[in-house]
Amino acid sequence: MSMAEMMSKERETRYTHNNGESTACINEALRDDELRAILAKLECTKDKEVFGLVCKRWLHLQSSERRKLCARAGPHMLRRLASRFFGLLELDLSQSLSRSFGITDSDLSVVADGFPCLRILHLCNCKGITDAGLVAIGSSLHSLQSLDLSHCKKVTDKGLSAAAKGCNDLRFLRLEGCRFITDTALKALSENCRNLEALVLQGCMRITDSGLTILASGCRQLKYLDLNKCTNVGDAGISSISEACYASLRTLKVWDCYKVGDGAIYNLAKVCKSIETLIIGGCRDITDESIKSLVLSCHYSLKNLRMDWCLSITDSSVSCILMNCKNLEGLDVRCCEELTDGAFSGLGRGDDHAANLKVLKLGNCPKITLSGLAIVLDSCKLLTYLDVSSCPHITKAGLDEAGLQIPETCKVNFNGSLTEPLDMLV
Repeated sequence: MSMAEMMSKERETRYTHNNGESTACINEALRDDELRAILAKLECTKDKEVFGLVCKRWLHLQSSERRKLCARAGPHMLRRLASRFFGLLELDLSQSLSRSFGITDSDLSVVADGFPCLRILHLCNCKGITDAGLVAIGSSLHSLQSLDLSHCKKVTDKGLSAAAKGCNDLRFLRLEGCRFITDTALKALSENCRNLEALVLQGCMRITDSGLTILASGCRQLKYLDLNKCTNVGDAGISSISEACYASLRTLKVWDCYKVGDGAIYNLAKVCKSIETLIIGGCRDITDESIKSLVLSCHYSLKNLRMDWCLSITDSSVSCILMNCKNLEGLDVRCCEELTDGAFSGLGRGDDHAANLKVLKLGNCPKITLSGLAIVLDSCKLLTYLDVSSCPHITKAGLDEAGLQIPETCKVNFNGSLTEPLDMLV
């Protein structure tokens, strides 16, 4: 029965006894818990919205059951929303990049007072937020588990420390682009948020090895750590995280952290046996030996490896990766100019080497030719994306002339113009 039919039944249908006498409408016959059960079975979002149009009682029940809301509202509207959706668990107030205004500290005060059960709060690109807003969050939202402050450029250590002290159960924290965040904020997280599992610090260039060491002393359950473009982070800081979170760490991103070298990778290989995604692009001091050590340690768990612009990487480590990492799904070796067809020579020898590979990026590897690509295509039948842009020996015409068959599901980037999926080895 559609929601339109249900509304019609509510207005017209009455239950009758055998004598045919009208007794009660559906609203009188069904208890609140029964109506909630009906609402829970509606899978279509539109049907759930229509449910609330039947009558005020149904609207109230629908509002009380709503758990997620995306809004662009000021204090007055937020108060109205809070009175209606008092059981809300997730609130998204994120702003678009183009907006120069939006959510303010006064709005966050209303949120803190009006949504006490909130567990997830998105504030991405809320440029008007300052430390005062985070103080309000810390003072009231004690059940908060996920907080996105990406590109909230006025936020400093003071505000984040207040939020950390009040939100002790924080599991996910995103601080991408928060340029004033320093090691002091990491100290507050270490002392107050012991259950933290995911932390994004991309572009927080004031973070240092000392801060990571302090973070590791308290936050030992990290599964996901993004330090991309944290240019003051080096081997010591990464090693501290590896040793503290050896049992939980699954994703580590240190793209363009040029101070990270073999020391961090050797330590990662020694203690972290379950790493799944490793982003080390731009770490130019990393060599074959540390990569091979990592592969031998994490050959079963490793699924995604990005090491573009690792200029010391040669065929030996890439061959080791392809031959040993049975569950590898994504590999990015763009701009590793020393790579040749020899990197793929071990493939196609009877074993299912690299059989699960879906994404392979070889752009700007000038020594790779059609011969090497032929080996890849013969062995990697599940490829969905192949980047061979700026590889002078590999062209569309040459591919056709050689009779090489690209899997139907695979997109090939020959000239750098093909848009890549956003989740592809980022």
